[in-house]
Amino acid sequence: MSLDGYAAGPHQSFETPLGVRGPELFEWFFSTRTWKQMHGLEGGSTGLDNDWAQRGMDNIGAWILGRNMFGPVRGPWPDGSWKGWWGEEPPYHVPVFVLTHYSRNPVEMKGGTTFHFVTGGIHAALEQAKAAAGDKDVRIGGGVATIQQYLRARLIDELHLAFRPILMGSG
Repeated sequence: MSLDGYAAGPHQSFETPLGVRGPELFEWFFSTRTWKQMHGLEGGSTGLDNDWAQRGMDNIGAWILGRNMFGPVRGPWPDGSWKGWWGEEPPYHVPVFVLTHYSRNPVEMKGGTTFHFVTGGIHAALEQAKAAAGDKDVRIGGGVATIQQYLRARLIDELHLAFRPILMGSG
């Protein structure tokens, strides 16, 4: 999160998935060994940032994402062509439950990720994610509106915020 409250850059689009200047918020994470391994890459930094990144990825059995985290498509799904920002093998490797107002069949991807589209709201997504995760954790990956909904409903057990010493604008 930026010092002025941005957790992603403004003006998300197909060309700027994290919004304008959004990647600056995640520079600490993108350089870690944990992030690189999630994406099938070698190398990456170790140390405190990697320790936090690794801790955030340990023991995850399912993810919950808001629709914007899945992609820029708005309104009804025009077809099944959009499969997320990540290419053929997303970094999740477990079931992912995407909050949406529009139904869609699950999308199976390489590496063990299956995107399930939940139209029943945050409680339904959490129930499905918990069932899929078994005795592992459910991670709410964002975006901000999704995390705020779970916070307001008092459904988050642990929250980790990483502040970047940058100003993004008027957050």
